[in-house]
Amino acid sequence: MGTYNLPRDVKGEGRILFIFTAKSLIYTAVGGGIGLLVNLLLQMCGLGFAGIVVAIIFAFIGFSIGTFKVPNITGISWAAKNAGENIDDVIKRAIKFKQKGNRIYVLKEGKKVKEERTDDK
Repeated sequence: MGTYNLPRDVKGEGRILFIFTAKSLIYTAVGGGIGLLVNLLLQMCGLGFAGIVVAIIFAFIGFSIGTFKVPNITGISWAAKNAGENIDDVIKRAIKFKQKGNRIYVLKEGKKVKEERTDDK
C-alpha cells in the first residue's frame, strides 16, 4: 500500500500568542510606542491613569490597522471600492496619492498620460 500526503491546516502556525501575526505585532508595538509617548506627556500633567488608557487605545488602533480588512459598507463609496483589502495597504496608497498631488498616471498606447483626479470616483 502507498503513502498519501494529507493536507493540514497551517493557517494558525504563523501566529504569535494566538492573535498576533508578525505584521499585527509590529503595528501594535508602534501604536503602543506612540501611546507611551503620549502617556509620558500626560504623566507630566498629573494624569497618569488617563495616559495608560490612551496608550492602550493607541496599541489597539495599531493592532486593528495591522489585522483587519476594510468592510464592505455600501453607503460609503471608498469602503465599497476597497472592500476586502488590508487597512494598512489602503492607508499606504492614500498617502502615496496625496504625495503625488492627487494625480493618477495612466499608460495609454505606450506613453504615459497624466490625469487629474478631482472627485472620489
